[in-house]
Amino acid sequence: MTALEQYARLEAPGIWRAAPDAQRQDVVVALGEASLTITDMQDRALAHWSLAAVARANPGEMPALYHPDGDPGEELELGEIASDMIEAIERVRRAVARRRPRAGRLRLTGGLAVAAAIAAAAALWLPGALRDHALRVLPPAKRAEVSEALMADIRALGGRPCHTPEGDAALAALAARVLGPDAAGRLVVLREGPVATASLPDGRILLDRALVEDPAEPDVPAGFVLAEAARQGDEDPLARLLRAGGLPASLRVLTTGRLPPDLLRRHAERLLTAPPTPVPDATLLAAFEAAELSARPYAYARDVTGETVLGLIEADAVAAHPTRPALSDADWLRLQSICEE
Repeated sequence: MTALEQYARLEAPGIWRAAPDAQRQDVVVALGEASLTITDMQDRALAHWSLAAVARANPGEMPALYHPDGDPGEELELGEIASDMIEAIERVRRAVARRRPRAGRLRLTGGLAVAAAIAAAAALWLPGALRDHALRVLPPAKRAEVSEALMADIRALGGRPCHTPEGDAALAALAARVLGPDAAGRLVVLREGPVATASLPDGRILLDRALVEDPAEPDVPAGFVLAEAARQGDEDPLARLLRAGGLPASLRVLTTGRLPPDLLRRHAERLLTAPPTPVPDATLLAAFEAAELSARPYAYARDVTGETVLGLIEADAVAAHPTRPALSDADWLRLQSICEE
């Protein structure tokens, strides 16, 4: 008790009783570093009280009545003659009271901590939960509306999609060969398209015209379409859009079925400029095998040296076996001319 150094070896007379029905007796009270020692007149110790647990029964009154905290039956009475002792004990009690947490403050601190924890959890959990809910409940018609709004911005940035009657038929044949017989209309060739491929929320796949004009064989664009479809399987294209818009976008699409125009415009720019996210080789190889397509034309189109796509080349299970062509020669020629109108 450094604050009580001025009271070192302080002693004072008092009256003490061990219990309510015990006889009161004159005692000497000595102040130690951490305790009060109560002795009788023959200097025999009667009790030791912890200074931190001394309670007063009559604050502000005299004589001062003290007892151990939690045991009011034991009592020590100090009169005016023991004023220095009383002052020392009161200083200790005030110091202990300042250090003791107040119930109201503790409740407030605890409440704030709980509120902060809930807010932090909500900030981390709520956007993802709302986004997942929107992906589950948004009907196909709303996905199509969002996709058409994106296409309006894409046309403004990259020009209108390529169309010729013969080219459209060839494009439909490629979609059916790679994506299945119900995939008509899922492929769109753009005059100023994405880096390679990109996806709209309704599942349509955008292709840059270079993918159908430059390769020597249709298995190359077929491979890129297959890779983009696998990318859609890894992550819903609408999820990417909602993630970019954050919590407000998910709320808005759930309540109105629409998204902010500036968000759509920024996403359209990303679709045309950002390279496709990588798809694991194992996922790609399984997709190529299921479609009965060799992965090698696609792999060499990505890297003519083959060094960065060696896993696709060496593990290609279809290359050694005859496969159905991605397109007939006639359809391939028609598809390569789709942007020439």
